[in-house]
Amino acid sequence: MSSIPFATVPPIGYGPGSQPDEDADGLAYLAMPSGMRIYEPHLPEVDDPARFEPAFATLEAIRAALAQWTPNGSTTVALGQLDAENRALIDETLGEGEVAIVVETPGERIEIQEATCAGVWRVRGTSTAAGKAPVTRERIDVAAFPRGALVRAFPREWPIDLDEAVKARPGVVNAPAILTEIVHKSRERRPGGLPHVVNLSLLPHTPEDLALIEAGLGRGGITILSRGYGNCRIDATATTGVWRVRYYNSADTLILDTIEVTEVPDVACAAPEDIADSAERLADILAALR
Repeated sequence: MSSIPFATVPPIGYGPGSQPDEDADGLAYLAMPSGMRIYEPHLPEVDDPARFEPAFATLEAIRAALAQWTPNGSTTVALGQLDAENRALIDETLGEGEVAIVVETPGERIEIQEATCAGVWRVRGTSTAAGKAPVTRERIDVAAFPRGALVRAFPREWPIDLDEAVKARPGVVNAPAILTEIVHKSRERRPGGLPHVVNLSLLPHTPEDLALIEAGLGRGGITILSRGYGNCRIDATATTGVWRVRYYNSADTLILDTIEVTEVPDVACAAPEDIADSAERLADILAALR
């Protein structure tokens, strides 16, 4: 048997010449998240406290609702009795938090903004009817998530034809299996159950797969934007209990794409401990204003 000579090949990426020159542009790193929103108390200037007693009473009602809140609880605080100046004081005091919601249904648009006090939601609904002027209603909801948005999230019925979805199509690879899993989990979901998450970022799929999944699940009635490190966009599908949840970094690059089967994704909800903190914060604000 003849011997075959071989040479030792040095590893690539090491030694002289493997690193960039000092005069080069340098390594390009992925931009880190920045600009996280944090709580900052804001105290409006009140020259005549007696003039704004209706606003103070409303803020006290919100504080009481926060202090008495229980899991799955929801309290509505009316604003219709307030004049424009008192409403403006409430808006300025509550500020804007991380979560914003838009509800679009036939003849109605609802815009909901979380306050800087978690669990406090400013709700503004506008109804339109043929031949009539738009009607706007405003209120405050105290809840982990505003119930009025949730009841409008999904159509009453959405026809998902799994037999049609599993048919062979050009470019479709994993969509039939993903759709079957999602629909199965949606139908067996029970209130209070753990969420089921399908991580599309980790699953192999094609553009045709995504198109088929989106067409199969349909489009629901609400969109949620949660702003912390980067943005999280949440869209209700037309399939009950199924949400498309996408996370973006501060450069607006999609970094995580998921589908969640749950009542409402946790990232959009105020945590119980945050609601308890909100009651204390609002009490301090009221004491300072008065």
